[in-house]
Amino acid sequence: MCCGLAALLGVLVHVSVTDQTVGEARDHALDRLTETTEAFEAGDRLPPGAGVDPAGLPAELRTLAAGGRRGTMVGTGDPYPTMWAAGPVSGGRTLAVQVDYAQGVRTIEGLDRAILGSSALAIGVTLLVGAFAVTRVTRRLHSTAQVARRISAGDLDARVGDPRAGDPASPQDEVAAVAGALDTMASSLQNKLLSEQRFTADVAHELRTPLTGLHAAAELLPPGRPTELVRDRVAALRTLTEDLLEISRLDARSERAEVDAVRLGAVAERVVRASGTGTGAGTGAGTGIGTEISILRDAVVETDQRRLERVLGNLVANAHRHGRGPVTLTVDGGVITVRDHGDGYPEYLLGYGPQRFRTEGGARGHGLGLTIAVGQAEVLGARLVFANAVGGGAVATLTLAAA
Repeated sequence: MCCGLAALLGVLVHVSVTDQTVGEARDHALDRLTETTEAFEAGDRLPPGAGVDPAGLPAELRTLAAGGRRGTMVGTGDPYPTMWAAGPVSGGRTLAVQVDYAQGVRTIEGLDRAILGSSALAIGVTLLVGAFAVTRVTRRLHSTAQVARRISAGDLDARVGDPRAGDPASPQDEVAAVAGALDTMASSLQNKLLSEQRFTADVAHELRTPLTGLHAAAELLPPGRPTELVRDRVAALRTLTEDLLEISRLDARSERAEVDAVRLGAVAERVVRASGTGTGAGTGAGTGIGTEISILRDAVVETDQRRLERVLGNLVANAHRHGRGPVTLTVDGGVITVRDHGDGYPEYLLGYGPQRFRTEGGARGHGLGLTIAVGQAEVLGARLVFANAVGGGAVATLTLAAA
């Protein structure tokens, strides 16, 4: 807007000064023509620059005078700027005078140079100031966006820390308001998550002691179907409690991997054997309910074997619980995939990752298996990605460190 306004003002000044300069030259030429006409009619000698039917008179002005009218015109073929004035005289001839127009042209050219210089200076200053102001705003917006992305990725300690948002005495602009709102949201979210984590850990610890006594009491019950049901439910409660304790330790980031050289093919076979779904136990690939092991390229990886078995065991158990067989566990170097042939992972899991105590469509389970798998994978320094296969089914891909 400033650049456009400067250009518009320059054009208006140019037009106004040009009209005034040309108008003054025209009036002066007409006055000279009047004086010359009087001298011609009186038979006096014509002044310099005046003549009857001069050769350099523009054709348009000659035609105008031949029609009995007076007029002025800036010459086009003259060696120097000239303002012509012509009018009819007796005998059907044309009387014309020449007025030096060089001063007017120099005035207009000087004015144009001044307008262009001042406009260029004003536009340059405006662009510099605007670029500086916009860069400051965009830099703060980019910083706010980066912090928002870090918070979305799980870094709840990230803050914008805009000095204007923290100082009520400083002027508050829109960027400071957004930064302050984002910091407040992150703090509130972090406090709520910490409260939830503390509650989960406290509940798990409180349940552990009575469950231990309940398990011991269930072992003393006489054999029978009711005893089996009680022991089964007590075992489920103990598993849930242990999962909650494990999640609380993962949330506290107190877990440390015990690294050793591990052969992935042997780990895969041990996981499938422990799950009781191996194809060699009467549940072959033809039944569609077993776990097939496919070792495309075995590898030895520096990792924590216990945590790796925990991750793969949870993935295999989740595939059998929520998917359909056959379930395939594939080892290809440092990449291990677990695939089933069910309906695939739900949309919320693909978009935001596993969420504790949430399952899709009322499915069995408490939603902690995949959450623990993701947490243990982070402890291992591995990357666990969930996706749906093109032909149907869920695919979990665990990428370990270089083999």
